[in-house]
Amino acid sequence: MADPARRRATYADLLAVPEPLIGEILDGELHTQPRPAPRHALVSSILGGELSGPFHRGRGGPGGWIILYEPELHLLDDVLVPDLAGWRRERMSGLPEGAAFELAPDWVCEVLSPSTAARDRNVKRRIYAREGVKWLWLIEPATQTLESFALDAGVWKVLGTWTGDERVRATPFEAVEIELSAFWTA
Repeated sequence: MADPARRRATYADLLAVPEPLIGEILDGELHTQPRPAPRHALVSSILGGELSGPFHRGRGGPGGWIILYEPELHLLDDVLVPDLAGWRRERMSGLPEGAAFELAPDWVCEVLSPSTAARDRNVKRRIYAREGVKWLWLIEPATQTLESFALDAGVWKVLGTWTGDERVRATPFEAVEIELSAFWTA
């Protein structure tokens, strides 16, 4: 939690973050990190590709989702940038006019880096729960692991953990099988 005596970060502080850093405001504190490392970017790209056709476009799958890379979420006073996020079209039929999303996603995926893993697992996960995000995936390239969670009465419940070259059908995208081995090698 932020120190109550410390000045809360503002959106102007976020806009002043120099390129190529990514900034977020979590619990009133400004956090910055560099652009994702190549392994991190590979996982995000592969997963986005796996989900886009069947879920965003409805090709080879049920459709009904808007799936986006690194959307800027404005959730109360917090500004978060998950690696991937998805909204069911029944909740968000189109994109907002501005740069930010004020409607919490239905699903979020965070690809964990050594410098952000603790923040993603703790602070961001708590904020996602507070905002009612229904599903959360955490992918850790270093351990070749995908963890899937569902929000149940405000508490994250583990739905499954998969590693290495397993094939996965994980909620809410269980209609399509994902080969984890594609995440780990270029």
